[in-house]
Amino acid sequence: MSRTFYLEVIASDKTFFTGEVEALTVRTPDGEIGILGGHTPMVVAIAACPMKIKKDGDQLNAYIAEGFMEIKQDKTIIITDFAEWPNEIDVERAKEAEERALHRLSGPLSPIEKSRTEYALTRARTRIKVAKLE
Repeated sequence: MSRTFYLEVIASDKTFFTGEVEALTVRTPDGEIGILGGHTPMVVAIAACPMKIKKDGDQLNAYIAEGFMEIKQDKTIIITDFAEWPNEIDVERAKEAEERALHRLSGPLSPIEKSRTEYALTRARTRIKVAKLE
Protein backbone atom coordinates (compact mmCIF):
# COMPACT_ATOMS: atom_id res chain seq x y z
CA MET A 1 0.00 0.00 0.00
CA SER A 2 1.37 3.42 -0.93
CA ARG A 3 1.98 6.06 1.70
CA THR A 4 -0.75 8.70 1.84
CA PHE A 5 -0.71 12.32 2.91
CA TYR A 6 -3.35 14.88 3.81
CA LEU A 7 -4.26 17.36 1.06
CA GLU A 8 -6.15 20.58 1.60
CA VAL A 9 -7.05 22.85 -1.33
CA ILE A 10 -8.36 26.24 -0.30
CA ALA A 11 -9.85 28.57 -2.92
CA SER A 12 -10.72 32.18 -2.22
CA ASP A 13 -14.41 31.34 -1.87
CA LYS A 14 -14.38 27.86 -0.30
CA THR A 15 -12.45 24.89 0.95
CA PHE A 16 -12.33 22.98 -2.33
CA PHE A 17 -10.88 19.63 -1.22
CA THR A 18 -9.69 17.92 1.95
CA GLY A 19 -8.67 14.35 2.50
CA GLU A 20 -6.03 11.65 2.43
CA VAL A 21 -4.52 11.12 -1.03
CA GLU A 22 -1.83 8.97 -2.60
CA ALA A 23 -0.44 11.49 -5.08
CA LEU A 24 -0.86 15.00 -6.41
CA THR A 25 0.32 16.59 -9.64
CA VAL A 26 0.27 20.34 -10.37
CA ARG A 27 2.25 22.78 -12.49
CA THR A 28 4.70 25.33 -11.12
CA PRO A 29 6.21 28.18 -13.15
CA ASP A 30 9.20 25.85 -13.65
CA GLY A 31 7.21 22.80 -14.77
CA GLU A 32 5.07 19.97 -13.47
CA ILE A 33 5.63 18.61 -9.97
CA GLY A 34 4.41 15.36 -8.45
CA ILE A 35 3.89 14.99 -4.72
CA LEU A 36 3.86 11.70 -2.78
CA GLY A 37 3.77 11.03 0.95
CA GLY A 38 7.08 11.86 2.59
CA HIS A 39 7.97 14.54 0.01
CA THR A 40 10.71 17.00 0.91
CA PRO A 41 9.15 20.03 2.62
CA MET A 42 9.01 23.18 0.48
CA VAL A 43 6.85 26.10 -0.59
CA VAL A 44 6.29 26.66 -4.31
CA ALA A 45 4.21 28.90 -6.56
CA ILE A 46 1.68 27.10 -8.73
CA ALA A 47 0.46 28.10 -12.16
CA ALA A 48 -3.08 27.84 -13.50
CA CYS A 49 -3.23 24.17 -14.38
CA PRO A 50 -5.03 20.86 -14.33
CA MET A 51 -4.64 19.40 -10.84
CA LYS A 52 -4.50 15.61 -10.69
CA ILE A 53 -5.28 13.92 -7.38
CA LYS A 54 -4.86 10.18 -6.87
CA LYS A 55 -7.25 9.04 -4.13
CA ASP A 56 -8.15 5.42 -3.35
CA GLY A 57 -6.58 4.35 -6.65
CA ASP A 58 -8.75 6.72 -8.72
CA GLN A 59 -7.62 9.91 -10.44
CA LEU A 60 -9.59 13.07 -9.75
CA ASN A 61 -9.06 16.02 -12.08
CA ALA A 62 -9.75 19.66 -11.36
CA TYR A 63 -8.79 23.12 -12.56
CA ILE A 64 -6.89 25.42 -10.22
CA ALA A 65 -5.79 29.00 -10.77
CA GLU A 66 -2.47 30.46 -9.68
CA GLY A 67 -1.53 30.19 -6.06
CA PHE A 68 0.93 28.68 -3.62
CA MET A 69 1.54 25.20 -2.25
CA GLU A 70 3.15 24.29 1.05
CA ILE A 71 4.45 20.73 1.12
CA LYS A 72 5.22 18.93 4.36
CA GLN A 73 6.03 15.25 4.76
CA ASP A 74 2.48 14.35 5.81
CA LYS A 75 0.40 17.32 4.60
CA THR A 76 0.15 19.57 1.55
CA ILE A 77 -1.85 22.78 1.45
CA ILE A 78 -2.72 24.63 -1.74
CA ILE A 79 -4.03 28.18 -1.58
CA THR A 80 -5.47 29.34 -4.90
CA ASP A 81 -7.70 32.06 -6.24
CA PHE A 82 -10.09 29.58 -7.85
CA ALA A 83 -10.71 25.85 -8.18
CA GLU A 84 -13.39 23.82 -9.94
CA TRP A 85 -14.21 20.26 -10.89
CA PRO A 86 -14.66 19.41 -14.59
CA ASN A 87 -18.46 19.22 -14.30
CA GLU A 88 -18.51 22.77 -12.85
CA ILE A 89 -16.72 24.33 -15.82
CA ASP A 90 -18.85 26.33 -18.25
CA VAL A 91 -17.11 25.27 -21.47
CA GLU A 92 -18.95 27.78 -23.66
CA ARG A 93 -17.92 30.62 -21.36
CA ALA A 94 -14.32 29.37 -21.40
CA LYS A 95 -14.36 29.23 -25.23
CA GLU A 96 -15.71 32.78 -25.37
CA ALA A 97 -12.91 33.90 -23.02
CA GLU A 98 -10.39 32.16 -25.27
CA GLU A 99 -11.76 33.97 -28.35
CA ARG A 100 -11.71 37.36 -26.56
CA ALA A 101 -8.10 36.83 -25.50
CA LEU A 102 -7.01 35.79 -28.98
CA HIS A 103 -8.73 38.84 -30.45
CA ARG A 104 -7.04 41.17 -27.93
CA LEU A 105 -3.63 39.61 -28.64
CA SER A 106 -4.01 40.40 -32.35
CA GLY A 107 -3.90 44.14 -31.62
CA PRO A 108 -1.46 46.50 -29.95
CA LEU A 109 -1.12 46.02 -26.18
CA SER A 110 1.06 47.41 -23.46
CA PRO A 111 3.38 44.87 -21.81
CA ILE A 112 1.05 44.63 -18.79
CA GLU A 113 -2.06 44.21 -20.98
CA LYS A 114 -0.26 41.56 -23.03
CA SER A 115 0.74 39.64 -19.89
CA ARG A 116 -2.79 39.77 -18.47
CA THR A 117 -4.32 38.71 -21.80
CA GLU A 118 -1.88 35.80 -22.17
CA TYR A 119 -2.81 34.68 -18.65
CA ALA A 120 -6.53 34.91 -19.53
CA LEU A 121 -5.85 32.79 -22.63
CA THR A 122 -3.95 30.17 -20.61
CA ARG A 123 -6.70 30.09 -18.00
CA ALA A 124 -9.44 29.63 -20.64
CA ARG A 125 -7.55 26.88 -22.50
CA THR A 126 -6.71 25.05 -19.27
CA ARG A 127 -10.36 25.12 -18.15
CA ILE A 128 -11.43 23.68 -21.54
CA LYS A 129 -8.78 20.95 -21.25
CA VAL A 130 -9.88 19.99 -17.72
CA ALA A 131 -13.56 19.91 -18.74
CA LYS A 132 -12.68 17.30 -21.37
CA LEU A 133 -11.09 15.08 -18.70
CA GLU A 134 -14.48 14.42 -17.09
